[in-house]
Amino acid sequence: MIKALIFDLDNTLLRSDKSLSAYSRGVLRRCRERGLRVFAASARPERTIREFGIFEEFEALVTLNGARVVLPGRVLLNGISARTGEIIVSRLLGVPGAVVSVEMSGGLYASAPIPEWNPTVWGSFPTLPAGELYKILVSGVAEPDVRRAVTEDTYFTAIEGGKLYQFMSRAAAKRHGVRELLAAFGLTPEEAAYFGDDWDDLEPVRTCGLGVAMANAIPEVKAVADVVAGHCDEDGAARFVEEKILC
Repeated sequence: MIKALIFDLDNTLLRSDKSLSAYSRGVLRRCRERGLRVFAASARPERTIREFGIFEEFEALVTLNGARVVLPGRVLLNGISARTGEIIVSRLLGVPGAVVSVEMSGGLYASAPIPEWNPTVWGSFPTLPAGELYKILVSGVAEPDVRRAVTEDTYFTAIEGGKLYQFMSRAAAKRHGVRELLAAFGLTPEEAAYFGDDWDDLEPVRTCGLGVAMANAIPEVKAVADVVAGHCDEDGAARFVEEKILC
């Protein structure tokens, strides 16, 4: 029996323009009224989820791919140590053309301006700004450069078709964050439905009681899903919930 719904955000619950439709909001409200737990699991930081005006739609969230799990009244942290972060940043900045950014507890800092993100430009790398380090991102490099920069206590994934790479602590992954979140509510993965579209969603889709891939998901996620819902731009996740779970 499904007791919890967990949604990836970008290109899953959100449309491709990053909006949450009035229809989807209504379905989430009905889920909460029916006693279903409604959670999110995203690579995004908490601050951008708040900027979208959707943070309050969820009882708890896995953010930054599990580096920060936001629960009622407390937060679980699975960040990268400052020492490890400085090693990775130093290696990456040795690659000509690399643009490095770090997601810290104080916000986003980058080695150069990134207009679409508007980070604080930090001129003291590889020394990091003060605070918790959650994620390191780099563009302008090839995968072999990324592999040379990774450490034993971190891993990396390619996003945006390989245009961007992200480094995370090995303790931080959506699959771990989802388990931590569910355990905090006395639930197991088997009691949850997970909706996703991309590489980071692969294991949660595979291991939750009901794994739902979006029509716009990568083939690898569709291959392990129990069912494929409609396209994100057609509110496919919410329509599936209304037709198959709230019915």
